[in-house]
Amino acid sequence: MIAHADALGIVTHRMSNGATLVDAGVQVTGSLEAGRLFAEVCLGGLGQVQVCYVPLDQLQIPGVTVSVNHPPIACMAAQYAGWAIHKDEFFAMGSGPARVLYHGEGLFKEISYRDRSDVAVLALESSVLPTAEIADKVAQKCDVTPDQLYLLIAPTASLVGSVQVAARVVETGLHKMHKIGFDINAVIAGIGACPLVPIAADNLRAIGRTNDAVLYGGRAWYTVQTDDAQIEAVIEQLPSSASRDYGKPFYDLLQQYNGDFYQIDPLLFSPAEIFVNNVASGRTFHAGQINAALVREALLAPDDARGQA
Repeated sequence: MIAHADALGIVTHRMSNGATLVDAGVQVTGSLEAGRLFAEVCLGGLGQVQVCYVPLDQLQIPGVTVSVNHPPIACMAAQYAGWAIHKDEFFAMGSGPARVLYHGEGLFKEISYRDRSDVAVLALESSVLPTAEIADKVAQKCDVTPDQLYLLIAPTASLVGSVQVAARVVETGLHKMHKIGFDINAVIAGIGACPLVPIAADNLRAIGRTNDAVLYGGRAWYTVQTDDAQIEAVIEQLPSSASRDYGKPFYDLLQQYNGDFYQIDPLLFSPAEIFVNNVASGRTFHAGQINAALVREALLAPDDARGQA
């Protein structure tokens, strides 16, 4: 990304403490290819992301596909946006391989994987560029010198933001598995597809649209090795339709809960449709389905026609 910054529509800054900042959407336009690469950074190099078309009823709409190797490491130890970074007016959610260097999140008490590196790479979802003071804090948490820290940043309401959120379709299902008690270490590989929604006018609307794409238009296929009984016990709980909050545009849910993201039912956060293939038995389990009406609304409805709660 740094080597081809001009072509990708991104800008690289050397911060005053020596850290490298890659702006992929705050003060620049970014690009679809920058979003694809940003998403692969979030996966720690253990996944491949492609921009493509995905089916919706009789339509072919823009989307992304993602294939993941070693999903527990790629998705949970890297891609999951679990590191909240805030200081004064700055706030961002951090993804990427630097999270495992920090391993300060509660999730890492349940993930056995650990890593050591002299270099840290963290992807930030925010509309405000971080300061050198923020970079110092991240470098310290990762036990690297600031000149060996790389920060990538893009807001949700950007080309890069839209792509990298859609590329989380496998990760959201894996996190749901973890939440409901399925042993994610049994997951060998993951493949997903998700619509790519239009860029919204602001980040809150963008959060709504990008979540709608995953929750109502995302499909994920997991290859696992376990007992069939372990899958049968959870399969109906895996798709987003298992949630009490299923069926409303995500922006409307945010309004319903007064903007408090954490009041939304956590069982909502997963793809619309899930397949689980067990290599131990050869059986494939399936639950959920695409909600084309809500995906169409996310794609086509003007912002002023939504969120009237």
